[in-house]
Amino acid sequence: MRWCVVPASFLAAIVLVQPSYSQETSVNSSQSLLSNSPLLKPWPGPHGGVPPWNEVRVDEFGPAFDAAIEQAEKEIDQIANQSAAPTFENTLLAMETAGEALHRVEVLFDVHAGNLNLGPIPDLERSITPKLAAYSDSVTQNVALFARIEAIHDDVFEKKTVTLDDDAKRLLDETFKSFVRRGARLSPEDKSKLSQINTRLARLFTDFNQNVLEEEKGHVTWIDDESRLSGVPQSSRDAMAVAAKEKGGKAKWAVTNTRSSMDPFLTNADDRELREQVWRNYYFRGDNNDAHDNKAIIREILNLRAARAKLLGYPTHAHWRMESTMAGTPDRAMELMMKVWPHAVQRVATEVADMQAIADAEMQAAGKPKIKIEPWDYRYYAEKVRAEKYDLDMAEVRPYLQLDRLVEAMMWCAEELFGFQFRPIGNLPVFHPDVTVYEVVQKSDGSHVGLFYLDPFAREGKRSGAWMMDYRGQSGWDLDPASADVPVRTPIVSNNSNFVPAADGKPVLISWDDATTLFHEFGHALHGLSSRVHYPSQSGTNVARDFVEFPSQVLEHWLSTPEVLTRYATHYETGEPMPKELLDKIEASSKFNSGFETVEYLACAILDMQLHQLQAGDIDVSEFEKSALAEIGMPDELPMRHRLPHFSHLFSSDAYSAGYYSYLWSDALTADAAEMFVEAGSFFDEETAAKLFDHILSVGDTIDPVETYRNFRGRDVDTEALLRKRGFAE
Repeated sequence: MRWCVVPASFLAAIVLVQPSYSQETSVNSSQSLLSNSPLLKPWPGPHGGVPPWNEVRVDEFGPAFDAAIEQAEKEIDQIANQSAAPTFENTLLAMETAGEALHRVEVLFDVHAGNLNLGPIPDLERSITPKLAAYSDSVTQNVALFARIEAIHDDVFEKKTVTLDDDAKRLLDETFKSFVRRGARLSPEDKSKLSQINTRLARLFTDFNQNVLEEEKGHVTWIDDESRLSGVPQSSRDAMAVAAKEKGGKAKWAVTNTRSSMDPFLTNADDRELREQVWRNYYFRGDNNDAHDNKAIIREILNLRAARAKLLGYPTHAHWRMESTMAGTPDRAMELMMKVWPHAVQRVATEVADMQAIADAEMQAAGKPKIKIEPWDYRYYAEKVRAEKYDLDMAEVRPYLQLDRLVEAMMWCAEELFGFQFRPIGNLPVFHPDVTVYEVVQKSDGSHVGLFYLDPFAREGKRSGAWMMDYRGQSGWDLDPASADVPVRTPIVSNNSNFVPAADGKPVLISWDDATTLFHEFGHALHGLSSRVHYPSQSGTNVARDFVEFPSQVLEHWLSTPEVLTRYATHYETGEPMPKELLDKIEASSKFNSGFETVEYLACAILDMQLHQLQAGDIDVSEFEKSALAEIGMPDELPMRHRLPHFSHLFSSDAYSAGYYSYLWSDALTADAAEMFVEAGSFFDEETAAKLFDHILSVGDTIDPVETYRNFRGRDVDTEALLRKRGFAE
């Protein structure tokens, strides 16, 4: 349910040939102007090189991309047009070691686009993304290149005259299928149409994303009257004061238009009118009928996607996107979603009834007219129900959830489970002072594993949400660098979040949901750091979309373990650990509010799948959202987690389009895997953790995910575990 393993912009996602990280050939003389640019040069520094953030000049990005694309095109043409007969080594392996300069400049730019989207960056993104889309098409539409891939594929799979190792065989098969899915067999005329569609989509994705960023920057709830902060904890008030100063100081306190700012305010603030204002600011991003309205962009994206699917021979965009996933078809994804949906809606009805009873009693006691629970009331009254049913006030929990301590906690888990130690290092360049770099080493022998960059705080120009990003993927596992046929590289990964900084000298206190997000994204980082594969394209998180969330979602379970909470959930003032009584209450209420959490997510996933099975046309986005929600029985008292006009998962790239269901699909695996640890007697059981590492985290895309999971669990997934996890089992 969180924004995860996608780049800061969608740029890296559209390059189909995963670049490797070997030394590239010298830049052609036509590129001499930038031959020494740090944007293009191999990264300097230890551990195979690190991003040279201190040397980046934003004004070089445009010409650097032009030079890098030109070089990448030449490298692909050399592979495609060589005179030697096609072999795995001179074609597939060569593709694995092509395009390094382009990859480097993309990483540096993507981080700017996601974390420092200010000044010229928005216009640069609008200029660069169509060029990258065109380059991507030039690779998959290269007739000579595809002919070589097809010939090798025939030799291995049809004629069986060539034998490959299993990982090489899978790399060949997946590359061949990807080229076919992306138009390699189209006529020249249709290839031209496809390129026009992809180029236009690239620009629309960027426009959509920039509009959301502007909506988040432009809509702030300003508060000067302290009486209107009744119910808001002091730690949140301090953060709101810091935010107000950073936003220009128009008032003493500010609620910014991000989830990390909105969520705690809606949960705690007694002022119902202000809750509604904050709610509307957040949920109407991209839907204000102004210069940053996204509805027309969505309509054009949907039409172009439908046209592209038809051109490629698929019934709908959903069928095209899902062909390479675990689910395989829209019907299978919908089957799982509709298995859960009625249970979740029923649970919401129970939750709302409990909240309404408390609201009625409060209004009666105050001599005020009754209210109906509205979306801006849900979080607020849910906490009152939690206090009544479980004697638990989450405001009591927050003082124990210090960001710094929870960062220590997740790293301790990585050490206990997988033997990784995280050591902060201060001598490497970073793109912002908020960023901390850690060297990850193997506890047993101190050997280098990789680097981890942590960027936790919200700032102007940083997109909302939380995500993991690969700066450099792992490759060449267990090889001698002197004789390796692929680069021997260790991974560099990052986690990026939007926690609200506290006042000077005070610890950052976060909500339970934010703590869960912290562990979730760290799960993605561990997936990247744990990679032990040969070929770059198969490393880390380069797996099926509906499998990639599994490692991150399973790591969420460690947050609530007694081992973590008793060690790291310490009171920010007293230093005392969370008392057992409070721990027991958290455990007892673990399935509380599961109706809200499931429905707000699942409504998004269902509408995503329905939307991308339409033939589009002149769709009214607002009317579709309203009618589709009514048709599935969406409760009035809560919204979709992401309304369509700001649903960046779907419309800032193709990455999660017809794929938002993947969180639920992965959670079915997660729930079943968690029960395996329970059966073993502990979430820190060494044998089970070793199986998780050996069969899930380390194998990347070298094995089909269905087989991968079967190797881990000893059987296929039990989807009933999902209902048990959410408290929906009969």
